[in-house]
Amino acid sequence: MEIMLNVEVRAEKGSKKDLSTLRAAFRIPAVVYGGKKPPIKVALSEKELTAARKKGGVNAILRLKHAKGEETVIVKELQRDPVTDRPVHADFQRISLTNKIEAKVPLSIVGEAPGVKTSGGMMSIDLRELRIKALPAAIPQHIDVDVSHLELHQNLYVKDLRLPEGVELLDSPDHVIIRITVAKVEEVAAPAAAVPVEGAEAVQPESASTKGKKDDEGKLVKDAPKPGAPAAGDKKEPAKKEGK
Repeated sequence: MEIMLNVEVRAEKGSKKDLSTLRAAFRIPAVVYGGKKPPIKVALSEKELTAARKKGGVNAILRLKHAKGEETVIVKELQRDPVTDRPVHADFQRISLTNKIEAKVPLSIVGEAPGVKTSGGMMSIDLRELRIKALPAAIPQHIDVDVSHLELHQNLYVKDLRLPEGVELLDSPDHVIIRITVAKVEEVAAPAAAVPVEGAEAVQPESASTKGKKDDEGKLVKDAPKPGAPAAGDKKEPAKKEGK
């Protein structure tokens, strides 16, 4: 299926202001190259290109119609704004419907892995798209990856996929796509024992000899002296003699 898009040919040397004006009007600057023709610069509707890729997939066959003729192409690269994710530039590659071309096809996860559902594992995705070679009309929109048989500690490889007829694999057959691994559990470290600072007094455990009342700040209050006994630290003054 080919999707028709109207494009306009733009000047070979466009300024930054011209490009900004195009994008402000929701039009995408693009270049068409390949085949036996020289490259040309075009511009097209952002909305129409987005709708075409939604309908036909990322490898949709597009027929670009402009004042100088028509071009049969695929989107080779689409640059997006890192903040808004809006497309800001497109590269279109001319193709022949009778010649095989290389393309990247998205991988789509199908099913639920028992190793995750019943064994508490986690699924790790190593590969999200597959490099293939096929006639433009035979390129699939996506390739299914069935994980419904994967148990804990099992992997699914590129060689396990079922490719449509006429699709040639370019990636290594031994490349891992999915891994079912044990879920990581964060270990909580035990609190380290307090190390006494050099020169500091070691804290002795409270015993019967050290037990006693404490003041509001937690300091030990010594027992009051017995009646008639001198307080600790008091010096005994000699008795004064009266008279001579």
